[in-house]
Amino acid sequence: MAKYLLLKHYRGAPDPVNNVPMARWTPEEITAHVKYMKDFAARLEETGEFVDSQALAPEGTFVRFDGEGRPPVTDGPFAETKDLIAGWMVIDVDSHERALELAAELSAAPGAGGKPIHEWLELRPFLGASHTITE
Repeated sequence: MAKYLLLKHYRGAPDPVNNVPMARWTPEEITAHVKYMKDFAARLEETGEFVDSQALAPEGTFVRFDGEGRPPVTDGPFAETKDLIAGWMVIDVDSHERALELAAELSAAPGAGGKPIHEWLELRPFLGASHTITE
């Protein structure tokens, strides 16, 4: 088994097919989208492929150590992840092909008008991640 991170982006990836910002969705469309995500995760829990997922709040702060007694640097010339990353899911699957299959399915979550978003997701393997331990 190998772990993969699926990143959902606010922007920075190519536009999705159903490119209506969530801020313009109805409450029912948001509810349907969240339900799709939860149902997807629940199904992967049953197969043992789900590790964790979280939606991220739009607020965030960049922090780095800048020497003793100095305040952290909180903003810079680069786009902040709070502007780019909407949420993530970690999966633990048997193959890269299975990771691609699940990412494609997750990309089809419903959006405006109840139609699939077909958004681009970033799929990244964990570097040197250890295999899942089962007892």
